[in-house]
Amino acid sequence: MTQSARTRIKICGLTREADVDAAAQAGVDALGFVLYNQSARHVTVERAAALARRLPPFVTPVLLFVNESPRRVLEACSHVPGCMIQFHGDESPAVCWQASGLGRIPYMRAARIPVGPGATHFDLLKYAQDFSQAQAILLDAHVAGFGGSGQTFEWSLLPQNVDAHLVLSGGLNAANVTDGIRQVRPRCRSLAVDVSSGVEVAQKKGVKDPEKIFNFVKAVRAADD
Repeated sequence: MTQSARTRIKICGLTREADVDAAAQAGVDALGFVLYNQSARHVTVERAAALARRLPPFVTPVLLFVNESPRRVLEACSHVPGCMIQFHGDESPAVCWQASGLGRIPYMRAARIPVGPGATHFDLLKYAQDFSQAQAILLDAHVAGFGGSGQTFEWSLLPQNVDAHLVLSGGLNAANVTDGIRQVRPRCRSLAVDVSSGVEVAQKKGVKDPEKIFNFVKAVRAADD
């Protein structure tokens, strides 16, 4: 399948100005702000908007929602110009389309892939077809609750030919992201990666480590060589 030569990078769960600045300096493509109030990385809409205003041109703010009403999603997006939406709950294709303003705001849909051999039972081809109006399908490990899992799933069990742009997530860090990219990128139109806990200060959710951010970006670029 046609592949992008450059793996795009999103860092999720930003809560502090210093971390936003460090991520932008490292050259990431997108930053995620969690608007799900049961997440340890939750920020308010107002806080997300303030952090997003620090971003330089061509870096995309992404607002993460879990089973939020379309009205509230659109209201939140009105505070963050140029944002993208990430649906990470049980949202149907129709709800995603409505909450995106009938496609006015680009969005991606999270697919929760079972951990272990159960990954083979998840029909990613059908999922990508059902959510064909999404700009990308984000792959995360299926664990209890919603939001970032912090766990990997069996990348080798994914289908060989997924007709979608994919975003690989779930337990990524500087040590394993190169392998993840090399395994998954040939299976899709293009590949991006999404990291949260893998670039955080140990035991401090929402607090990023600048050195880990730079090392993660470096490892991604190594996979692109």
